[in-house]
Amino acid sequence: GIVIFAGNAYMQLPITTDYSAAKMFLANVDTKIVPTQGTAIGEAIEMCAGAFKDETHSRAIIVITDGENHEDDALGAAKDATEKGVIVYTVGMGLPEGAPIPEYNKFNQMVGYKKDRSGSTVVTKLNESMLQQIASAGKGVYVRANNTQSGLKTILEEINKLEKTKFE
Repeated sequence: GIVIFAGNAYMQLPITTDYSAAKMFLANVDTKIVPTQGTAIGEAIEMCAGAFKDETHSRAIIVITDGENHEDDALGAAKDATEKGVIVYTVGMGLPEGAPIPEYNKFNQMVGYKKDRSGSTVVTKLNESMLQQIASAGKGVYVRANNTQSGLKTILEEINKLEKTKFE
């Protein structure tokens, strides 16, 4: 399944074995699909953990974020997930020293950087400490990624170590 989150979390694709549909959806993920800004990591974890209906299989959540959590209790959500038998992995995107957030026009051309209400450039910083704590609370692993693929490769290797169960 795929949950997109910012100030709120939104279920975008239910849990499925249709991998081509999931890949196609991920290729089209865009920041414009979330109406509320911010970062609600805890809500995203809760929504993902609640999406697992079958408790007989190994279950894992991968959170890909900069780790700046402004909205809720992400550590508590990760601990709650482990109580349901769900492992929480985190992939950190961005730089600890921070970087401006690029803005794109409808033609996908960069037109500048996101500004706050006072006109200052918004800088997002990778919060590795928070992501390490979430992964620890979720009995998972934290990986820092230069791009999504490099982080996911390490996480998927960890997930492949989980107990396998056949299902239709």
